[in-house]
Amino acid sequence: MKPAYGPEWARHDATAADGARLAYWSAGDGDPLLLIAGQAVDHGSWQIVGPALLPGRRVIIFDHRGIGESESGEAERFTTRLFADDAVRILDAAGADRADVLGHSMGGRVAQWLAVDHGDRLRRLALVSTSAGDARGSRRSDAADRAIRSSDPRQVASVFWDADRQDLVRLLAVGRDRTALARHHRASRKHDALAALGGVTTPTLVLHGEHDELTPVDHARILAAAIPRARLTVVKDARHGIVLDGGLGLQIADRFLRRPPRTSDPAASAT
Repeated sequence: MKPAYGPEWARHDATAADGARLAYWSAGDGDPLLLIAGQAVDHGSWQIVGPALLPGRRVIIFDHRGIGESESGEAERFTTRLFADDAVRILDAAGADRADVLGHSMGGRVAQWLAVDHGDRLRRLALVSTSAGDARGSRRSDAADRAIRSSDPRQVASVFWDADRQDLVRLLAVGRDRTALARHHRASRKHDALAALGGVTTPTLVLHGEHDELTPVDHARILAAAIPRARLTVVKDARHGIVLDGGLGLQIADRFLRRPPRTSDPAASAT
């Protein structure tokens, strides 16, 4: 475990359907909250978020297959739906029958399939800086695309936060296996869950930064419109790393995820 987390975080292993070993960590007591990281970054991306969300909860974080301490397994190709099945295996290993889920970026794409295929395992869902599919909204800027393809944490950070927040580069610990990186990139780009999202019954928050160049904000509006009774919140001046820095975005997500389940959540709002 990275030292920034502290000794209260215990490391465990889950086993994927194809036998791959999946590394996960947990801390705290209370209702489970599963955090699903973005494309090709390991559990280090939650260095601020995980501890901030701990009070009154059990927080679970993990490395996607092929990243960090998790094995790649035998899958011929990676997909966001496969990653969602992996997440279910982690919930099983952690003894979490139901959990709140927060997915950021590609993690939000993975979380969509969790809600579609395993909705009975979810209590509440926060989809952050994410999309129903690349073809379902505006194209990312060329500069943002070059930055994310570079796998250079400093270049990636430039589309997550303002230039003066280079201290947050530590949150973008991208995997070093070039094959795994390519497979993650392809899985995220091939994601398309729009047609299935009408069947989601989990109370859902769609949270997005107004100035997100990597996933333009119209993706959030399309996603929220596709999910019944989803709540949309767009944060002014925020970019793609809206929750990872522990600021206003995380406060909004935290407040939503701590609410008791209701069948009549408000449909939309803006901040």
